[in-house]
Amino acid sequence: MTILSTNKIKLNAKPKDKFEAIQMAGQLLVEAGHVSAAYIDKMLEREQTLSTYMGNGLAIPHGTQDSKSLILSTGLSIVQIPEGVDFGEGEKANLVIGIAAAGNDHLDILTNVAMICSEDENMELIMKAATPEEMVKIFESGMAS
Repeated sequence: MTILSTNKIKLNAKPKDKFEAIQMAGQLLVEAGHVSAAYIDKMLEREQTLSTYMGNGLAIPHGTQDSKSLILSTGLSIVQIPEGVDFGEGEKANLVIGIAAAGNDHLDILTNVAMICSEDENMELIMKAATPEEMVKIFESGMAS
């Protein structure tokens, strides 16, 4: 099972708020079998204590420290939000990347994702991606193997 695959990508999403955006990202992880459904609650809980907005239109929601037992395997989900969704303090996220990391994969994945998304040209490609396949290609080219 790959960390990112086309079934974990939602294009042109229109969540009403950041919590719905996080639920979308979490649901993709659940459907792909990376996490149990309770992990979504932990993602929402984390967001209430600390924003996962990273800047440059990117938010990376993930579970709380105590949610490790709910993770079955490492995976990423991507929700592309062309209109953006308010993540508080006037920050809008156009890209919400859900992360479930088994073991110690967490920091490596966060670092990779943050590096890919810190490049303006990558963010432009990501926002223009019209198919899940295009999105996977952008991320795979940026992921350190």
